[in-house]
Amino acid sequence: MTIDLPLAFTLLMGLAILLYVLLDGYDLGVGMLIAGAERDEHDVMVASIGPFWDANETWLVLGIGVLLTAFPVAHGLILGELYLPVAAMLVGLMFRGVAFELRLKARGWQRELWNWLFWAGSFLAAFSQGLMLGRYVTGFAPGFGEWLFALLVGASLCGGYVLLGATWLVLKTEGALQKKALAWSRWGLAWVALGVALVSLATPLASETVREKWFTLPRFLVLSPLPLATLGCGILLWRSLGKSDWKPFAYAAAIFALAFAGLAYSLFPYVVLDRLTIWQAAAPAKGLAFVLAGALVTLPFILGWTIYVYRVFRGKARPEAYED
Repeated sequence: MTIDLPLAFTLLMGLAILLYVLLDGYDLGVGMLIAGAERDEHDVMVASIGPFWDANETWLVLGIGVLLTAFPVAHGLILGELYLPVAAMLVGLMFRGVAFELRLKARGWQRELWNWLFWAGSFLAAFSQGLMLGRYVTGFAPGFGEWLFALLVGASLCGGYVLLGATWLVLKTEGALQKKALAWSRWGLAWVALGVALVSLATPLASETVREKWFTLPRFLVLSPLPLATLGCGILLWRSLGKSDWKPFAYAAAIFALAFAGLAYSLFPYVVLDRLTIWQAAAPAKGLAFVLAGALVTLPFILGWTIYVYRVFRGKARPEAYED
């Protein structure tokens, strides 16, 4: 059986991006929520993501690595268009990394300074990712309206990450902090609804191809369960708040996964909307086969290690669990 290598790498890149959004999304959300927490709650919040946050970014490296090696033409085009937001994201991630480590060793006002930088880095990274998404789904079209849309998507993705972070805190904390996390979850859910609506409306408007995929019969009827399932997960999430510790995070992750599936369907087979398909952008077959062999060896180890770490550090977070 012949493997369609560009399609295989598209699936691998999609998996890496989705896992990154879900896993690093919640710890970016926790970082942004530090601004709304009391001083004595900061250590618990950091402890809730301490064992995981560094490994979560592995999926971002994998996704960008697949884009570079498997779709070099698209890599150059996409990163050329998104040079500034990518640079801003990297600065934000560097701020987070430095602040995360140094806040543990600081005391007094210096710890507060590193906490603020941890928030700033988390916000900058999250907003930059949303800005990139907004530019990407419009095919990098120029114009004030397109940039305004990208800014709104950036703000909405921050709200989405806040939802993931808040529901993660519902899972990992208790007492007064968990009650705050319940309120943050309701606020974040409203922003997720806005973000999903914006992307769902803008993508068909930006591309006739996408409009035909979603709004012609019988495709409209076949695809209608997808938005309905997303709406259902939002309702179930709202109803589960205060009744379950793990269900809100599970429903939040399901919303992101369903929205990602809808976006992937809208864009496929293009790696750049209406400009470049995955087959046009793909590297030579021999190079793809070599890289795929390496990916099939390393990916199970990454997945296995991720599952192992989350199993070992399950349960409620304690501030002393991540102190020096």
